[in-house]
Amino acid sequence: MGWHRELLIGFDLETTGTDPREARIVTGAVIEVRAGRATGSREWLADPGVEIPADAVAVHGISTERAVAEGRPADQVVDAIASVLTSHWKTGVPLVAYNAAFDLTLLSAELRRHGLPSLSDRLGGADPAPVVDPYTIDRWVDRYRRGKRNLEAVCAEYGVRLDAAHDASADALAAARLAVAIADRHPKIASLGPAELHRRQIEWYAEWAADFQNFLRRKGDAAAVVDGTWPVRELTDGGSVKATRGAP
Repeated sequence: MGWHRELLIGFDLETTGTDPREARIVTGAVIEVRAGRATGSREWLADPGVEIPADAVAVHGISTERAVAEGRPADQVVDAIASVLTSHWKTGVPLVAYNAAFDLTLLSAELRRHGLPSLSDRLGGADPAPVVDPYTIDRWVDRYRRGKRNLEAVCAEYGVRLDAAHDASADALAAARLAVAIADRHPKIASLGPAELHRRQIEWYAEWAADFQNFLRRKGDAAAVVDGTWPVRELTDGGSVKATRGAP
């Protein structure tokens, strides 16, 4: 049958910005998907404790006023999301996140910010896994395709419906369906077990990062550094990370 026909957990965050070192969670969603069909969902709205910038509001539509009035305290939302994700990992269910290095790094930074147990701590010291990242997989299986690689563009490439881009629930569902569509198109991806696919993505992401770093340096940015760590970047003592939403 393949992993893509079993239970998957789609995950997405909408945030206050594009830098996980600074950004805070505004909304989050976890969608249970089996063979492309949603079978359950959980959603969160947080009061991030900071002003939500106008450019972020323009993307996801959640104003500071609404977040303050309707959202739960940020630490409660961060803890709840981490608990749900790790409960699925403990049973071996793959987590699907588009550009996982952003969402999981940001979640990790938020856990540290609020003094909460890390994902690894919650997993008894194990790394968060397995993770399926359609962004990373698509970039490897179809590396020469031109054009954008954001969620909307890649959904269009694979014929996956995306009802409301930048809505956490819609994006989480689309990411899971996209993982299924990629596996359907590329049997070599479907044939890998979740653990092996996770290991391959670590390699593929590192290869892409090295290539992109070399490209930037050839273009004149001699100091360019592209972090090739996936799916969770290491946080420095100051909590700083190098990962951005919508990386090339």
